Amino acid sequence: MTHTRQKGRAGEDMAVAFLEREGFQVIERNWYYRHKEVDIIAIDGDELVIIEVKSRTAPMLERPEQAVDRKKQRMLVYAADAYARYHHIRSEIRFDVVFIINSAEGKEIRHIRRAFYPLL
Repeated sequence: MTHTRQKGRAGEDMAVAFLEREGFQVIERNWYYRHKEVDIIAIDGDELVIIEVKSRTAPMLERPEQAVDRKKQRMLVYAADAYARYHHIRSEIRFDVVFIINSAEGKEIRHIRRAFYPLL
């Protein structure tokens, strides 16, 4: 496993632990639809939540809200649609981003609920 992949996996592990402490029920990790990957799929209340995890080392040039570009958003929407169809899910689908920031002071987790909405 490459160093980048290990860092990504560690970030996802931190995100899962954080989400579970917040009351989310994690139901999938690294779910693939064709060549599209969803980092985490969880249930929060009555919503299905598609979660992208981004890990960065401070200082960063981008704000957390900018971490998931339109191309990635489109991919997540297609994958979420496929997941919902395959599992016959009819609940609302929400798209969140969990941002892991590593700095000399330690690690910080930022959770952005409803980070984006599917484009019509």
